[in-house]
Amino acid sequence: MRKEMITAVVCTLMLTACGNSPESGNSSSVTTDIQTDSSGAETVKIEETVSGDITELESGLSYAEFEGDYRFDKFLSEGGAESDMSVIAFLSKNMLGDITGSFGGDNFGCSAFSAKGENGYYFGRNFDWYNCDALVVISHHDSGYSSICTTNTNFIGIDGLLSDKSLVTAAIYAPLDGMNEKGLCVSVNMIEDNEAVDQNTDKPDITTTTAVRLLLDKAATVDEAIQLLGQYDMHASKGMTVHFAVADNSGKCVAVEYLNDEMIVTDTPVVTNFYFAEGEKNGKGTQQSHERYDILMKTISDTESFDSESVMSALESVSKHHYNDGETTEWSAVFDQKTGEAVYCHRENYDKKYTFSINGQEE
Repeated sequence: MRKEMITAVVCTLMLTACGNSPESGNSSSVTTDIQTDSSGAETVKIEETVSGDITELESGLSYAEFEGDYRFDKFLSEGGAESDMSVIAFLSKNMLGDITGSFGGDNFGCSAFSAKGENGYYFGRNFDWYNCDALVVISHHDSGYSSICTTNTNFIGIDGLLSDKSLVTAAIYAPLDGMNEKGLCVSVNMIEDNEAVDQNTDKPDITTTTAVRLLLDKAATVDEAIQLLGQYDMHASKGMTVHFAVADNSGKCVAVEYLNDEMIVTDTPVVTNFYFAEGEKNGKGTQQSHERYDILMKTISDTESFDSESVMSALESVSKHHYNDGETTEWSAVFDQKTGEAVYCHRENYDKKYTFSINGQEE
């Protein structure tokens, strides 16, 4: 069995298992090893051994592992989906039984950037929204790369999900950001615009979140990611205008946008919430998103070499407590594209960190 190692830097240990395994009916099996780091903070190593169970790390932040076939290749071979409802229909027919509902939510503002470290590259990501339930999922299957992703489960409005494993399966089809074992990182960022992304040619179809899953499963580099996305018609969730930040472990980072049924790729180390594509919409977006972009670009310019802590510090500098708009930064994630580790801070508590590793230990 594969065991995933999670490290949480916490002042107090408050971990509970929530939900039951559909197969066993027992609570999640979690063991902990508490250590103290050089700063005196507690380091808690957790081994999660039951695939499909959800472990609550703190209120609003949970973790799960999925090992097995979630039938994404079947989803692609059948032509994908032109809407979130079609994704739900596929899950209902092939995995989760009789369910109804939808994916998606209101507009959200986010920041993402690529940063060079001493031995490799990092990808930093803020997800800015209102208080929500975040679920971190590490998945392993035979026909794609292992990956870690984050889902806002408030965006999964599905009736009939009776088990942890059902919710985790749905979350695998609804990621908003993540990294795979090859170091390919991707995030979804919003743009305030009334022109929804809704391509209609003769290509197979894909939605916002299933595009993220496609890249995490199948792409090792930015070039591969662009090639893959070019094979599908993109349909954004809930009529939203979205673009993607995609980065690999060579340091290449791009914004992928859709205008007039055309996919446009722009090299940029920072992606916030405005258009990067040249043309009439270049720069269209919120003033705040331009401010966050400028701050991160200056940080990159002023920093010779990043580590995980300095990437997180940069994310804190553009987190939502600096702006009085009613939102919070629900999670900040630092993805180490060389080691496969991901560090999360939840709801702008930057003194408490959870570290996950894609690469498990075989037993």
